[in-house]
Amino acid sequence: MSERRVVITGIGVLTPLGSELEVFWQNLLAGKSGIAPVTRFDTTAFDCKIGGEVKDFKAEDFMPIKETRRTDRFTQYAIGAAKKAVADAGIDVAKGDPNRVGVLIGSGIGGMETIEDQVGTLIRRGPGRVSPFMIPMLIVNMASGYVSMLVGAKGPNLAVVSACATATHALGEAARAIVHNDADIMIAGGTEAAITQMGYAGFCAMKALSTRNSEPERASRPFDAQRDGFVMGEGAGVCILEALEHARKRHAKIYAEVAGYGITGDAYHMSAPAPEGEGAARSMAMALRHAGLNPEDIDYINAHGTSTQVGDKCETQAIKTVFGAYAKKLAVSSTKSMTGHLLGAAGAVETAVCALAIRDGMIPPTINYENPDPECDLDYVPNKARQANVRVCMNNSLGFGGHNATLIVKRHE
Repeated sequence: MSERRVVITGIGVLTPLGSELEVFWQNLLAGKSGIAPVTRFDTTAFDCKIGGEVKDFKAEDFMPIKETRRTDRFTQYAIGAAKKAVADAGIDVAKGDPNRVGVLIGSGIGGMETIEDQVGTLIRRGPGRVSPFMIPMLIVNMASGYVSMLVGAKGPNLAVVSACATATHALGEAARAIVHNDADIMIAGGTEAAITQMGYAGFCAMKALSTRNSEPERASRPFDAQRDGFVMGEGAGVCILEALEHARKRHAKIYAEVAGYGITGDAYHMSAPAPEGEGAARSMAMALRHAGLNPEDIDYINAHGTSTQVGDKCETQAIKTVFGAYAKKLAVSSTKSMTGHLLGAAGAVETAVCALAIRDGMIPPTINYENPDPECDLDYVPNKARQANVRVCMNNSLGFGGHNATLIVKRHE
């Protein structure tokens, strides 16, 4: 990342804890949970009946109402978060060179709601009644495509799909586009809307979701000994990445600087992490190397921390591998304890958390950490936010298929 420096100048989020950035941030610091009984469909027959839904979202607030009928919810979330990020950064694409503004927004699953709806139509009414918009509605790249059309960005335009590592990969690859001088600005992040019957049926069949249905707000408990699976969330996170010289020229506010990016594969299993988090450790080490930093330079890790037995243990082991004795001195928290797991959107929302932690000198907690696990024995910032001098943050995202991504952001001096 040394050729051109890349900074974050805008952030937009749509989350179960709020869709205004400062509301979301204050709810995180207060240790609030966005998990509740699912309202999107009847959960009677499902083992898991809880999730982190985005509340009070109206797609027509961000796009022409006619287009809302031609787009899946995951695309609508991407548009909402992107428009918030663009406004936060104070960018008007039309007043600059649109060829130098790109979009890279990914999704782990894409248009699950559309697939479910249209399969039902096919079975009930036959192939002639399937929507001609079905394919454009469900394909993952349409989030980037629609955002580019609505804001007029004509630079690099693509999507990343790497399960729960998607958004972190999107930010890392967008930063590379700026480093290589293919763009001055990238609108980058992830989006997900998989709180559907099919989404829940699939994850329930894998026994991946928490069944602590009677206590929704206490169900997501990363690193706690009594964790029993992750809780599904939904939403979107988009960051405006910008070349430093471009940001300075227009006197933009700067949240943080993108310092390092790690990207590795486990080559091990479809859904389980490599033993002892070997792939995740290599990803963190690569990000440190690219950033030119030592392990002791990291002040805070926003962990992948999904609240699964194997995943949390392996990530803890990976952190110990990379940071050695310093691992016990590190602040490590999982904000998924409050938002649930936003799948392909998680990495961008959590990178935003890192940027805000740097801005305000506050580390959000891991809530519901009540029962220490001997195999998860780091400082997880239990249950209460912590004031700290946060200069450098690391964000981990680990996805099904053995995809590992790490992003390091630091205070811009």
